[in-house]
Amino acid sequence: MTNKSVEICGINTSELPKINSSECNKLLVEMKKGSKEAKDKLILANMRLVLSVIKKFGGSANKDDLFQAGCIGLIKAAMNFDLSVGVKFSTYAVPMIIGEVKRYLRTRNSMRVSRSIRDTAYKVLKTRNQLEREHEETSAAEIARRLDIRESEVAYALDAISDTVSLYDPVYNKEGDTLLIMDQLADEFNTVDRWTENAALKCAMENLSERERKIIYLRYYEGKTQTEISSEIGLSQAQVSRLEKNALSSIKNKIS
Repeated sequence: MTNKSVEICGINTSELPKINSSECNKLLVEMKKGSKEAKDKLILANMRLVLSVIKKFGGSANKDDLFQAGCIGLIKAAMNFDLSVGVKFSTYAVPMIIGEVKRYLRTRNSMRVSRSIRDTAYKVLKTRNQLEREHEETSAAEIARRLDIRESEVAYALDAISDTVSLYDPVYNKEGDTLLIMDQLADEFNTVDRWTENAALKCAMENLSERERKIIYLRYYEGKTQTEISSEIGLSQAQVSRLEKNALSSIKNKIS
């Protein structure tokens, strides 16, 4: 079988190095200690993630530009990744890469948002925060009722300013339970195969409570968001987030 060589941004993709999860984690640890060499090796070895993402984006956008945007997402993922979470770096990095590519495409094709729409969006955000403090429903329908506007206006206003929102912006913060936009993303890349690579995983899962196992299954096997899981099992999103983090920590401790 011939090794297909593709050059993008001056990089020969057939020559990109490959590393396993253990090697990746070692580089992450060294990078956190300030090693520029480890950072460069980590980024280079994970550029295939960027290539796999930009293949999904067609259209007239220049592939080199998409690749550069994806690499920015990869670098951000490396700088912000927390090894204690207990998931693979690739699982964390792919949504970051996708987000950065989408941000580039939005900026490239964006139209100027009118002041009135932006004002509506800020009112929507303010109302949503107020509803959260009051422990009330924060659906678009309830926000629209409070503001006396159509539900479609709520959705349109939020969508109009979406390109200015970071994946690390909090959408809920109460009593130490901070939910980020990242927490609401469904993860289609974290499949069963990824989770069953370690033979000890099954044993680790059995040590979880029934509720924790259900959350892990829905989140990482079915790719559901925390919001969807919250509705399905009858807990608040903050509780789902806390239980998920506890379960991941428990699994990490059992298989490390």
